[in-house]
Amino acid sequence: MENEKRDLVTTIAQLTDGMAIYNQLDTTEKGLSTQEVNERLAKYGKNVLHEIKGEPLWLEFVKNFTSLMAILLWVAGLISFIANLTELGIAIWAVNIINGCFSFWQEYRAGKATAALKDMLPAYTRVVRDGEEKKILAQELVPGDIVKLEEGDDIPADIRIIHATDVRVDQSTLTGEVNPVNKDARVVRNTTGNHADLRNTIFSGTSMLKGNAIGIVVVTGMETDFGKIADLTQNVKEDSSPLQKELNVLTRQLSALAIAIGIAFFLLATFIVHYPIVKAFVFGLGMIVAFIPEGLLPTVTLSLAGAVQRMAQKNALVKKLASVETLGSASVICSDKTGTLTQNQMTVNHLWTIKHSYTVSGEGYKPKGSILEGPKEVKAADNPDLFELLRGALLADNAKIVAPNKHHKRYQVLGDPTEACLEVAAFKGGINPELERKIAVRIKELPFDSDRKMMTVIEENVAIRTFDTFTKGAPNCVLEQCSSYLENGKVKKLTAEIKQKIMDANDGYAKQGLRVLAVACQQLPEELRKEIKKASIANVEQKMIFVGLIVMFDPPRKEVRAAAQLCHKAKIKIIMVTGDYSLTAESIARNIGIIPPDSHVNVVTGEDLKKMSDSELKQALKGEIVFARMAPEQKYRVVANLQQMGEVVAVTGDGVNDAPALKKADIGVAMGITGTDVAKEAADMILTDDNFASIVTAIKEGRGVYSNIRKFLLYILNSNMPEAVPSVLFLLSGGLIPLPLTIMQILSIDLGTDMLPALGLGKEYAEDSVMENPPRSLKQHLINRKLLFKAFCWYGLWASIISTGAYFFSNYFSGYTFPHLASNGTVYAQATTVTLGAIIFCQIAAVLNCRYEKKSMFHKHFWNNSLIFVSIIFEIVLFLALTYVPILQGVFGTAPLGYRDWLFLVCIPFPLILIDEIRKWVVRKRSSN
Repeated sequence: MENEKRDLVTTIAQLTDGMAIYNQLDTTEKGLSTQEVNERLAKYGKNVLHEIKGEPLWLEFVKNFTSLMAILLWVAGLISFIANLTELGIAIWAVNIINGCFSFWQEYRAGKATAALKDMLPAYTRVVRDGEEKKILAQELVPGDIVKLEEGDDIPADIRIIHATDVRVDQSTLTGEVNPVNKDARVVRNTTGNHADLRNTIFSGTSMLKGNAIGIVVVTGMETDFGKIADLTQNVKEDSSPLQKELNVLTRQLSALAIAIGIAFFLLATFIVHYPIVKAFVFGLGMIVAFIPEGLLPTVTLSLAGAVQRMAQKNALVKKLASVETLGSASVICSDKTGTLTQNQMTVNHLWTIKHSYTVSGEGYKPKGSILEGPKEVKAADNPDLFELLRGALLADNAKIVAPNKHHKRYQVLGDPTEACLEVAAFKGGINPELERKIAVRIKELPFDSDRKMMTVIEENVAIRTFDTFTKGAPNCVLEQCSSYLENGKVKKLTAEIKQKIMDANDGYAKQGLRVLAVACQQLPEELRKEIKKASIANVEQKMIFVGLIVMFDPPRKEVRAAAQLCHKAKIKIIMVTGDYSLTAESIARNIGIIPPDSHVNVVTGEDLKKMSDSELKQALKGEIVFARMAPEQKYRVVANLQQMGEVVAVTGDGVNDAPALKKADIGVAMGITGTDVAKEAADMILTDDNFASIVTAIKEGRGVYSNIRKFLLYILNSNMPEAVPSVLFLLSGGLIPLPLTIMQILSIDLGTDMLPALGLGKEYAEDSVMENPPRSLKQHLINRKLLFKAFCWYGLWASIISTGAYFFSNYFSGYTFPHLASNGTVYAQATTVTLGAIIFCQIAAVLNCRYEKKSMFHKHFWNNSLIFVSIIFEIVLFLALTYVPILQGVFGTAPLGYRDWLFLVCIPFPLILIDEIRKWVVRKRSSN
């Protein structure tokens, strides 16, 4: 509910005369006195956006070291020190520190949205105080100040206009819609409740495109509509991402698993092996450390960083690492229309005259394309009606197209985008805009206003010294002022039948969501030619000649339809949230495939939404829905309700009005080309090409990240079995089987040979199949029974059998058999080294097997991930270093191996790969059946 001060904006918009406005705001035509200004500054405060102090930089830095997983590693390091495993403790803490610093560095450049908002407010403004015009700092404005504004000025506060001349305002920062809005001083009697619709009020953060105005400041600072956006934006509390929440769950699961195993080993060591309590306790602590995957957190971080780089190559810049996976979890996309789903380049696509209808090829402001009647290309010179239609529209527009140059790679528009496309259409029809404007010089303009919904220009043809008027505007309004029409270059009387024909054509285009303008003309009456100053709306816009209709639309982006289909396939709901009109919004949603052709859609306007309770809104959100004419706080409300329904919401936007919803969303996506700095700062991701299809590509990448995290989690966990089984044998044998693997050798696996292959799995490209499934349930955890079974009872079991067999194999060929196994010396070191090597070579097979869940590894993309093969080489090189470098031999308890040992190790991966390929073949067969 808006507070009393904000309601004041609507109240004053409805006041009928200037004196009532002055009285309401307790001011006069001479402005406020210095004393009154000081009193009001004390009462209302400065005209600034108050910024809630954010977290200090040091606290943001510390947060990277205090996640549950990071705390687990701190504890693991501490346990290592207690267990007298100093090198292990140092290594674990070093990993934690490096990972935390890397994460902080990756996210350091995330900015502050409020700072960007402040930059949009003007520094100075002109006011009338004590009867004199003064230039003051905008922050010193107070309610009741008389403000003077002119073309190019930024608006410093919410201001009620008391005098205006041809004012056009860019309100896109508040509404998201790029079309300029006409403003004047006339009273508003019926309000929609949306402040942006108040034609006699201009708002903070917007800008004057044309004209000049005098107004009275109604509200300042945080009480303005702009201030409300700032307040909403900076008060959104950031929640943990789905991945961060899932990692917390994973940490608890792994902690419980490690502690349970540690306790079990402590009890076994005490009661089976009869270790002293202290020695058994240290042994149990060592097993806890061994079962904590120290490499998991840095692997996740580096995997996300790699995904960020890949997404940047696909036009998606991600500001926060965790946002990558959040996007992959998205179940709903709330998308803006203009610039995201469409090209934000208004284009004429049809022309209509009484006798002919034409299609116009080409899109955007690039003057390439042609006018077609059926398959035949035509030019304006071929038909007088077509020539007059294109010429009239051209001369009645105020925009110009600027060709690409060294500053701009694309065609740029100076003025109203809607008018700019009229020049492009004329060019396609063979008319030279520059030449035509030189021949017909504008003498006077009767500007557009929202009541009559048209504008007229009076032109003097310098070649034949005639005066003509050209009018363009809403078809029904223009037609009311026409008494004749043009047919084959001849003027004929307008009949009811012809009127109906024109309106039928208009309605047909409007139902397709297209924008239609009518063009009319006439020769200026003789009496007005002599005194052009007397020309007015009343004596010019009457008895006009109807020429034709110009039909235009903002073309959908070509990639959007395919992207929308992919979203439907992936069970991702798309909801269009736009400031445009409901008919246009629904039509575009259907045309680009967001709404299936035959399905019912509920179009909810901002006015409708005000009347809906949250429960009614949630019910409506379950079906196909489009939101039109939405205010910033309403878009925010839609997002909040979707989140309450358990949805993971991605929101796109480009304007200041989108900032609150972008900040509230699970993943905010700002436009890189058309987006304001505010939107970019509030968002988690920026699209460098403003293309909806890039969001869908990024979603696929995000889903791939989650899939890859599970892959390398499977890979990391499966080595825990062969790490644990040797210790189990040691305990169950009552110590008769010496430890086949030392704690430091386990560390060499967890922080050495596991890390790079896991990163390689994290770099796997997202499989196409990830978009064939619905978004993952937030109740679905990274570790589930299926993953544990595959890790421990499939890959882990095979690795345990092979590595344990390797230990006995090495003892056997050195002349030792159970129960007389080597417990120290070179033979023992060689036996543990072979065990370590067997686990590493099992991991070589595992990393290849884990690349795809069902698909065979032998296909055309086998060589695509070079990091996998680099990591395999790294594992072998590291093992060679541990085996043959004297210093490392002393630290890790290893010894050189013989040719028989190497022959055994090298053969290990092949049968493991073959066995898993058979398993995958069986799984594929079952799936196909």
